[in-house]
Amino acid sequence: MTEKEHRSGFVSIVGRPNVGKSTLLNRLVGRKVAIVSDRPQTTRHRILSVLTLPEAQIVFLDTPGIHKPRHQLGEYMVKVALGTLREVDLILFLVEAHAAFGAGDGFILERIKEAGTPAILCINKADLVPRKSLLPLIDDLQHKHDFRAIVPVSALTGENTDRLVEAVVAELPPGPRYYPAETVTDQPEQLVIAELIREKILQLTREEVPHGVAVVVEEMVPRPRDLLYIRAVVYTERESHKGILVGQGGQMLKKIGRLAREEIEALFGSRVYLDLWVKVRPHWRREEAFLRRFGYLPE
Repeated sequence: MTEKEHRSGFVSIVGRPNVGKSTLLNRLVGRKVAIVSDRPQTTRHRILSVLTLPEAQIVFLDTPGIHKPRHQLGEYMVKVALGTLREVDLILFLVEAHAAFGAGDGFILERIKEAGTPAILCINKADLVPRKSLLPLIDDLQHKHDFRAIVPVSALTGENTDRLVEAVVAELPPGPRYYPAETVTDQPEQLVIAELIREKILQLTREEVPHGVAVVVEEMVPRPRDLLYIRAVVYTERESHKGILVGQGGQMLKKIGRLAREEIEALFGSRVYLDLWVKVRPHWRREEAFLRRFGYLPE
């Protein structure tokens, strides 16, 4: 491919909660840029990530799962996801291979049709079903919309993701690199750290603590001997949830901090002192001022 044929563009990844959007994004860019949990509605922000190839640059926008909102934070998340559909060159619509195409998928597909943006259908978690069942599934789905391509993949194992990238590049217009080749994400370091801490909370507390948890990095200061000091506050909506997060004798909070610290150290390549605190703020998901502070709403 010649220099004039270099392709670039913006690609929005959309789908129902928990279909594997963040896992796929991390797989495609070759690095963890979005937190992963098997609980729905994990992603709250629109995460911009960049995949630079010799012949193309793909700017992915990972969006929150589209769902029926129950509070202002949920409304914001859905607005973010739907708002990207007309802003991009291509939509990557994720569905699950082992789940029926349901009302939630249908709702998203209708929004894609309204936007008029070209779309590729990605059937994720193909490793969970027999190969012989994929053909009738593809045959059924291709009648629902004029998709530019339908590609079954496994974001978890990486199966067929190379083919998916090829299909995406083929649909992008000729264009320059929008970001330097070394750019992977535009997320501020404090937000990446906060999200890594929140990921550990989701993984360790499971169903005991709902999604009424936010993490804010309030201080991040380099100290002597290659030490990075980080002070972060975990906000939760109930005293009972604070007790769960702290744990008996502070053991749960220590475990959350240890796992998060290990991943932050690997990310920054330096030793980290992570100073974690838990505070209660009732109904913060309904308070616009707090949503702005947490970065969910624009200033």
